[in-house]
Amino acid sequence: MTDATRTQRLGAYAVVIVGERILLTRISPVGYPAGSWTLPGGGVDHGESPHDAVVRELHEETGLQAFSSRLVDVHDVHVVAEGRDDRWEDYHGVHLLYAVEVDPTVEPHVVDVGGTTDVARWVAVADVGAAVSPVLPMVEHALAHADQFVAGV
Repeated sequence: MTDATRTQRLGAYAVVIVGERILLTRISPVGYPAGSWTLPGGGVDHGESPHDAVVRELHEETGLQAFSSRLVDVHDVHVVAEGRDDRWEDYHGVHLLYAVEVDPTVEPHVVDVGGTTDVARWVAVADVGAAVSPVLPMVEHALAHADQFVAGV
């Protein structure tokens, strides 16, 4: 292995669970890792509050408006491996996970077309990891702690 590029990224993500469904997005071919399912969200811009970032990202990736959002958990991933463009990368992603309420009758759709998200949809929790795969570890983490993301908790 050659010297790995070190990258640390702070992201804010919406965990939207309604009944037996969770709102997920798929990473487009211009994103990484392409084809993986994840939570709506993404990088916090320099000078942007994480709370504003999760609301912005939710709208860009799903077209949905957040009625409420509250910080619930922090997840992180640290990987040293071949990453983007087959280069070695020492990547540390810090993910702020927000419980977010939306109107569940509104069908999600990608607003920021041509970006790193190509599909947004409601997915039955039972299908995550089976019919809907691969999923990123933060999705598995959110589902393992789903009770913390339910409205009113």
